[in-house]
Amino acid sequence: MADNEFGYTTWGMDWVRLAEPLRQTRPDPLLPRARSIARNDGVHAVTEGRIVRAQIHRGGQASVTHIELTPLARTAVTALTGIVGVEPTLLTDEMHAAARAADIPVAPELAAIDCSCSARTARCVHVLATFYDLARRVDEDPRLSLDLQGFDHPDHGAAPGDSGGAPETPRWIPLNTLDPAMFFEV
Repeated sequence: MADNEFGYTTWGMDWVRLAEPLRQTRPDPLLPRARSIARNDGVHAVTEGRIVRAQIHRGGQASVTHIELTPLARTAVTALTGIVGVEPTLLTDEMHAAARAADIPVAPELAAIDCSCSARTARCVHVLATFYDLARRVDEDPRLSLDLQGFDHPDHGAAPGDSGGAPETPRWIPLNTLDPAMFFEV
């Protein structure tokens, strides 16, 4: 696995699998361009908690991607702490294998994806380039993979339905729940 440019650790390979899922049956023509963009530092990503915002510059065009990750469940955080420790400085492939053997989900799960490009798809070249850039960054520091899933903030990283935390504010409000009288005078 050391010959891979992206995902040479098992932590980074989880991020490559977002761009190259195993269930994919035919080649994706966007993957070579996405790898090229990530390889040539065309992705400028900023992480805030479980959210990644990236600016991708390609030629004279620029796009902004927004990726939000599902938080680890409180039970997964507790079990994972027993394997990697409270403040791990270095995560190894053996720790990843131990977490998998204990059925602890460590692979990132996406909650929301958005891109400002005109493709209007969740698998545009900009999102794929962001996945590759994140895979490279996770290969350098595997702790980033867990941090993006809320491991470092167990109070804020509880999945909806977990006990012990404040209820999560919904991202969207259904239109039929709004009262027009609140906005207009009758």
